[in-house]
Amino acid sequence: MKVRADDITAFTAVDDTLVLASVSSPAEEELLSDWLHRQRDEHPDSKIEVLRLPADDDPPPGVLAQLVEMLDADDDRSVVPVRVFWVPGGLPTRSKVVALISGRDTYCPPKILQHSILKRDPSRARVVAGEPAKVSELRQYWSDNTTAENPREFARFVLRRAILAIERVELRLLGPEYKSPRLIKPEVLSSARFREGLEKIPGATVEQAGEMLDELGTGWSRFSVDLIPSLGRAIFSRGFDPNIDYDRTEVEAMRHALEAHPAVLLFSHRSYLDGVIVPVAMQENRLPPVHTFAGINLSFGAMGPLMRRSGVIFLRRKLDDPLYKFVLRQFVGYIVEKRFNLSWAIEGTRSRTGKMLPPKLGLLAYVADAYLDGRSDDILLQPVSISFDQLHETAEYASYARGGEKTPEGLSWLVNYIRAQGERNYGKIYVRFPQAVSMREYLGEPHGPMTTDEAAKRLALQKMAFEVAWRIVQVTPVNATGLVSALLLSTRGVALTLDQLHHTLQDSLDYLERKQTPMTNSALRLRTPDGVRAALDALSGGHPVTRVDGGRETVWYIAPQDELEAAFYRNSLIDAFLETSLVELALAYAARTDSDRLDAFWSQVMRLRDLLKFEFYFADSAAFRAHVAEEMSWHEDWESDVAAGGDRLDALLRAKRPTIAGPLLRPFFEAYQIVADALLDAPADISEKDLTAKALGLGRQYVAQGRVQSNESVSALLFTTARQVAADQHLLEPAADLEDRRRNFRGELRGILADMNTVDRTARRQFVARERSRRELRKPTV
Repeated sequence: MKVRADDITAFTAVDDTLVLASVSSPAEEELLSDWLHRQRDEHPDSKIEVLRLPADDDPPPGVLAQLVEMLDADDDRSVVPVRVFWVPGGLPTRSKVVALISGRDTYCPPKILQHSILKRDPSRARVVAGEPAKVSELRQYWSDNTTAENPREFARFVLRRAILAIERVELRLLGPEYKSPRLIKPEVLSSARFREGLEKIPGATVEQAGEMLDELGTGWSRFSVDLIPSLGRAIFSRGFDPNIDYDRTEVEAMRHALEAHPAVLLFSHRSYLDGVIVPVAMQENRLPPVHTFAGINLSFGAMGPLMRRSGVIFLRRKLDDPLYKFVLRQFVGYIVEKRFNLSWAIEGTRSRTGKMLPPKLGLLAYVADAYLDGRSDDILLQPVSISFDQLHETAEYASYARGGEKTPEGLSWLVNYIRAQGERNYGKIYVRFPQAVSMREYLGEPHGPMTTDEAAKRLALQKMAFEVAWRIVQVTPVNATGLVSALLLSTRGVALTLDQLHHTLQDSLDYLERKQTPMTNSALRLRTPDGVRAALDALSGGHPVTRVDGGRETVWYIAPQDELEAAFYRNSLIDAFLETSLVELALAYAARTDSDRLDAFWSQVMRLRDLLKFEFYFADSAAFRAHVAEEMSWHEDWESDVAAGGDRLDALLRAKRPTIAGPLLRPFFEAYQIVADALLDAPADISEKDLTAKALGLGRQYVAQGRVQSNESVSALLFTTARQVAADQHLLEPAADLEDRRRNFRGELRGILADMNTVDRTARRQFVARERSRRELRKPTV
């Protein structure tokens, strides 16, 4: 049935009409009677027959039998769904919350109040109708898309189409933010596609599949569209500015894109708040709500039903049941076919280090299957960048890095989490929506070659996912927290004055502006001493900056116990400086080689990219090389200077601004070196758990001996990636020369850290020169 937002023209020039009227109270009966009387007066030649239906979408056998007779009477008669639409308002919030959890329609006032509401304000309710559909058209669609033959099943099918038609009309009246799927279970279970697939699974039954659909079932009730974003905003507003920072141009571009195709919103994941922020962002920008996948571990207490009615789809942790996988695939296919939007964290879990994790492809494969099956002519992968000035969860992440265990979710956990949000001001939240990625562009036409070529499909999925993550990285704004944390971490516990911080930050700000990197207002304010002071005040008190008063000048530093929290903020901006940092290390490497220095520069910059590919997102090899060339083009005739070596190459490194490789990348390479040391006398097939435990012990020894420069290098989180690097270098496989290759790998890492020391010395000389110049300027003139 098609949508018609007008409740009168549905009867124009129709000779025989069957009205399916859903009413649930005496007040609604009166509204319907008045409406029918008008229709008969305006269309005296039309035959209008009415079947009243219960409001719960489940008619008793007698009503269903009556509908079967009415549908069999004439295939040319038109069927028109009709319902009373109540304009939102009236009930107190507390009553609505109870109704939401219990599953009642919170937009429909209680029957006992309806007459008095209409007496005060007749505009609170109106009768709405969908556009007619002929019985013959409905019967043909039913025959083409289901396996049922029973007339009662056809009658149920007509009722479902009627409900959906009315929902579309009401959506026109309410707005796109109230769009939500209805009748998923009966629609899916009755489809021919579903029944054919179910027959191929040994032992599978319709009843079992129905139970799984109930488990997956979700939906935004109309009031939850209002309530949940309000609750979410109430939670994060305890510690954050309630006004989320958006790029309005991006929002409008996404609005236009969502009008044409269903989308999967893939968001970066740093906090549990991300799952709250996405629905808030959609609701306050009047965008269609999303249905968000979450782990079944978050379904506890009253939170389970509340979140289900707020668009949350709870997934089992293990997807090893063939029937469950099939039902999930069909569920996802139905959602995208009906042009509803899905959402999940592209990284799969929260990043505990502050940088983007590799994308997970599992759910994306289900969406790709739906596209390739022809259930949509395109599906958009919409990147969503969510970033914060600060997070209270950084203390938890620091504990994980030291080898701590994750706290299980539950009611007490939730209470403590919300309480922690109110402990202090955490600044602002930033949400960005870069251009969406087209699934059609990567997978080709529906029913194309990738439908059967699993290897090609997986490669395309990887490329799509990395493109989404790359776009997230590119639009995430650099904030003051990250810049100040990076600078103070570089001093290794030495405190700086306000003037020293202000002047040193300017090189980084110059670089970001030159590269046109997105920055927050807090970062832009670092151009002034007052802006730097504001950032320091926000971070002071061990969050993670320590302030020291009482001397001639106030100074700030990061204490050893706070380094891991500061590293989280620092890591959030590494991508903005990644290419220039690798350039510095490649220049230092070229300076110590005796062979072709320009060739050495290029080979080393590509090698560094390879070693860090599990930590960061890079452009493809050709684009990355072009980016490096562009980076170096700021220095005139740089290739000749590199090739010449000696003083010319040293001068090139000294002239570079900023010089930042050490503060940004040292923890990663030190962590790699610790793991390389741990591997020297380890068995070839050492488990991840054993290698991490050994590396943690070795790392603590190195910190005590001063053999590593930062506590943050001793991190279980970094050791996990270091093990991936070792595996990629084939250092976890038995081989005759394994010991030699492990030693060579450790030697290579030591060389990179030596190059980093060279860059650090250059940075210190730049700092000293800047300080000398600043003092000279402050001397009184004679």
